Amino acid sequence: MAPSFGMFQRAPRKSPAERTVTLIGRPGCHLCDDAQAVIERICAETGASWEKKDITEDAELHRKYWEQIPVILVDGAQHDFWRVDPKRLRTALGA
Repeated sequence: MAPSFGMFQRAPRKSPAERTVTLIGRPGCHLCDDAQAVIERICAETGASWEKKDITEDAELHRKYWEQIPVILVDGAQHDFWRVDPKRLRTALGA
């Protein structure tokens, strides 16, 4: 009987269209505006969805990310902060 490695198998890779990018920032932040432009472009190219969250409206986000904004999450996991590298984001989205 062959050994079972089921618990070590990777989960099926999500397509970019199944991924969500979250931009955490605040109004008036020029780095946040720059990050948004990159995210909008890459998500439009790959079919990924994206959302924006304002740390001034969420005390927990403010506490957690204030010194790092903009912060970029992919499917809820921190991907980057301050600057967005388009190539790295495409790779993270599986594109």
